[in-house]
Amino acid sequence: MQTVYPEIQPFLDYLQFEKRFSRHTVISYQNDLTAFFTYLHLQYGAMPLPQVEHIYIRSWLADLKGSGLTSKTINRKISTLRSFFKHCVKAGTVDKTPMAKIIAPRSEKRLPQFVSEKDMATLINHVAFDEGWKGATDRLLVELFYHTGMRLSEVVHLKETAPSASTNTLKILGKGNKERVIPIAASLMQSIEAYLKQKNDLPLPDRSVLLVTEKGKKLPLRSVYNVIHKYLGLVTTIDKKSPHILRHSFATHLLNGGADLNAVKELLGHSSLASTQVYTHNTITKLKNVHQKAHPKA
Repeated sequence: MQTVYPEIQPFLDYLQFEKRFSRHTVISYQNDLTAFFTYLHLQYGAMPLPQVEHIYIRSWLADLKGSGLTSKTINRKISTLRSFFKHCVKAGTVDKTPMAKIIAPRSEKRLPQFVSEKDMATLINHVAFDEGWKGATDRLLVELFYHTGMRLSEVVHLKETAPSASTNTLKILGKGNKERVIPIAASLMQSIEAYLKQKNDLPLPDRSVLLVTEKGKKLPLRSVYNVIHKYLGLVTTIDKKSPHILRHSFATHLLNGGADLNAVKELLGHSSLASTQVYTHNTITKLKNVHQKAHPKA
């Protein structure tokens, strides 16, 4: 499709080099655009980009809905097309965007799942991790995710120079290469220092990142996911047992403890407060339960 619609590649370059989106995100945009323009070509034949109208886009969206895709997934594809045509208007390849008449379907608002504070205490304080280097890495992974609320990619790419023992902070490179510095507990800093001391005994470990395998290589994303899934499965029965669930748990426990919403936003590295506000629903649910149990008129 990029040969039929050469406007796609400049847009992808814009996302990668100007917006500094991750490779995974750029590929998602590319896949969405390829799917749309393939559908357009098969259903209506080849047409110049300026002739693409909202009726063709609505037809594609209806086809997606008929195939069983969720509103959330369809909205992501709509967002891709909005960004693409907005870029094309700025570049002068089209006069106006056909997305103006496209209305996104409502998405179901699902509350993020999280692990209870009791279960997290059990995992960190009582669960036995494997012996040796792998066990030490697995334990530090769990502690980092829960203590900091970092994303999976942020933990895997966390630099060896990220922790500062003098200030008890971590420097994290987040989405869009945005840096943030967050405070960490003294206990986590001690765990990191002990891990780095053990790391010196590995043969030629990768010094660009904090966490490495027994062979000294950067941790694969899938193996990190599997580690978290394994250990969460020992203490909780919630459906999802992923690194992101520990991010949800971090945020929810902070808010339940009275943390300011803007502070949690900064700790999570959210660009918008709206992304953080989803966690307040869990806090409100807890407050309702307390109110119903404690208030005489509830």
